[in-house]
Amino acid sequence: MTSLVPLLEVTELRVRFDTHGRRVQAVNGLSYRLDAGRTLAIIGESGSGKSVSSRALMGLLPPAAQVSGSARFSGVELLGLSERQMRRHRGADIAMVFQDPARSLNPTMRIGTQITEAVRAHTEVTRQEAHNRAVELLQLVRLPAAEARFHEYPHQLSGGMRQRVMIAIALAANPKLLIADEATTALDVTTQAQIMELLAELQQRLGTAIILISHDLGLAATYAHDVIVMYAGRAVEYAPASRLFRQVRMPYTRALLGAIPRLDRPSHVELPVTPGQPPDLTRLPPGCPFAPRCAHATDTCREQAPPFDEHEAGHWWACWHPCAGEAPSIETAGAVLAEDQ
Repeated sequence: MTSLVPLLEVTELRVRFDTHGRRVQAVNGLSYRLDAGRTLAIIGESGSGKSVSSRALMGLLPPAAQVSGSARFSGVELLGLSERQMRRHRGADIAMVFQDPARSLNPTMRIGTQITEAVRAHTEVTRQEAHNRAVELLQLVRLPAAEARFHEYPHQLSGGMRQRVMIAIALAANPKLLIADEATTALDVTTQAQIMELLAELQQRLGTAIILISHDLGLAATYAHDVIVMYAGRAVEYAPASRLFRQVRMPYTRALLGAIPRLDRPSHVELPVTPGQPPDLTRLPPGCPFAPRCAHATDTCREQAPPFDEHEAGHWWACWHPCAGEAPSIETAGAVLAEDQ
């Protein structure tokens, strides 16, 4: 059941870069809504616009970026805010966990100092109160021996521990929305599962909404309530996870699912491969951007871009020739959400 007023509502978001005489349309008309306490997964290949769209919400794009559209957070329009105004929301209302914690953390500062800085940036507390809050956050993200780790440097921690520290920093001001930008990509499978279970537990405990940016469909199937599939800067399919992974309509989504290794395939058999490469965003084709790689493309696909419409209740896609029937199994990638989740 969705609320009448969403926590975040993005409408016709567009991000363009004009550099060296070239125009790159990185995000092209992205729209979605996210309610409090829910997880939205944004998936797609590298260069599809996943990270750029989320950094636009945070005001973290370079000056060359031209952003248009609307992104309303709790009724406040984020796009167009000055840097000073954006700082009131960044970290306090919306926080972000990046892909590589080793690059995000300052290697010359103890982790406790970095967490207390985040705490004091958003709340008026004493040094001792900030220290206590930092230790509490380290315990919240289940970092072993939190008090001792407070005095250590990032290089003394494992990759999974560093990512827990980044999550602790992101939670310093109790944000309503947490954006996890490929937050588990650099981790091994076991640690990846631990981090995702931690995020799910924190969401249940704190009521935080999560945007999960990933190329991993298994994570989306297991942890997300809703899924957006992006291609060439556009949303091409959008539905509740429990429905999308059982009734795929967009050939691109089916191709992504088909490439997932499956235990029931014979050994030494090559994985299905989608031919070609993602399109050059400086020279997008006139029709469907996936048409050059789609086995079902027709002249209509090459000449006219399909509209992104709600063709079935709660299920949106952009395709002239949608898939029929059930999607390939994703049991090896992650369990599909129950219908009532």
